[in-house]
Amino acid sequence: MSDTDSASHSHVFLGAGHHENERRTWLVIWLCSFMMVAEIVGGLLFGSIALIADGLHMSTHASALLLAALAYRYARQHAQDRRFTFGTGKLGDLAGFTSAIVLAMIALLICYEAASRFVAPVPISFNEAIPIAVLGLAVNVASVLLLSGGEHHHHHGHGHAGDAHHHDTVQRIETGAGALQLEIFEDGVPPRFRLSFAGETKPRSGEITVETERPGGARQVFALADRGRHFESIDEIPEPHAFDAHIRLVPGAQPYSVAFREHEHAPAAAHRDNNMRAAVIHVLADAAVSVLVIVGLLLARFLGWVFMDPLAGIGGAIVIAAWSYSLIRDTGAILLDMCPDGALEQRLRDTIEVDGDRLTDLHLWRLGPGHLGAILSVRTAKQRGPDYYRQLLDRFRALSHVTVEIEPR
Repeated sequence: MSDTDSASHSHVFLGAGHHENERRTWLVIWLCSFMMVAEIVGGLLFGSIALIADGLHMSTHASALLLAALAYRYARQHAQDRRFTFGTGKLGDLAGFTSAIVLAMIALLICYEAASRFVAPVPISFNEAIPIAVLGLAVNVASVLLLSGGEHHHHHGHGHAGDAHHHDTVQRIETGAGALQLEIFEDGVPPRFRLSFAGETKPRSGEITVETERPGGARQVFALADRGRHFESIDEIPEPHAFDAHIRLVPGAQPYSVAFREHEHAPAAAHRDNNMRAAVIHVLADAAVSVLVIVGLLLARFLGWVFMDPLAGIGGAIVIAAWSYSLIRDTGAILLDMCPDGALEQRLRDTIEVDGDRLTDLHLWRLGPGHLGAILSVRTAKQRGPDYYRQLLDRFRALSHVTVEIEPR
């Protein structure tokens, strides 16, 4: 968690895979550009209008990817530019939003062209059209394989999809009488302490206590009951599970102390690189259309179903429009600073509103892939500064920029 002091706070909010994603995008651009030149030159040499048309189509494909690559480059080169108050992390979302608009226009254009083919069918050169469609599909598959590694670069290693946090659940302590193992057990049940004792002499349950000490100094003592193979706390452990635990096997004895630290991660959507996502959707859309076109052309040639060619075009347009809508919705929400995750916002509130404090204002938004910003106002009757609340929020790894305002009660 960074300090809000402008002299020491970094405003670089680029995704973890930014450089690799930029490199992959340029590779795909070079691949598409090579195929574009090869098809146009081949069409001119062999007199194939279909080959020239597909080459020109490939040029629009390369242009869309060029937008993504330039967005990566600009965001990287201006990451330290102080004119960008919250960095350049959102530039990829702006590029993704623009690409989504282009995709929507392409879907409308395909629909118009397909509808005109229903009204006024045109002759199809199957011997040229089918191989070109297969070639286009091969290029798109290669492009997807190159880009997909970048799209998922940062999503592995962040726990389960439905669980945005993890903590140090098991702590082992070596003692002169054997090993102790203290864990927070919450597998489908309310969280409680479980203490296992490996020594030969088993202490009596009425004598064992676990006392938690939280960052603000709040303490709570938990009595443990004998459950046979382990001891278990009678009371539940309140959130958050970030505290020092002091284990006493005998009343008044020197405790054994361990630290539990809970870390929260934002959901996968907060880490998603929408610039790379838009690039992948472009090539996936082209691949989907290529598949439908190939099917339509084969049915038209061998079964005489000429209507299948424009029908396949309409089907492809519907797929592209659906992906475009999803991308516009997600990137538009980020550009308008909508809250990225309601559940995360509630966990922030629950973390702050303990020991009589009240959160009077909270703003949570996305700064870039894997980076969230938060501005909060806290009303408290205690002598607590902003650093106290930053320490409470330290478990939220995605919070890269936090501003805290204190309202004395």
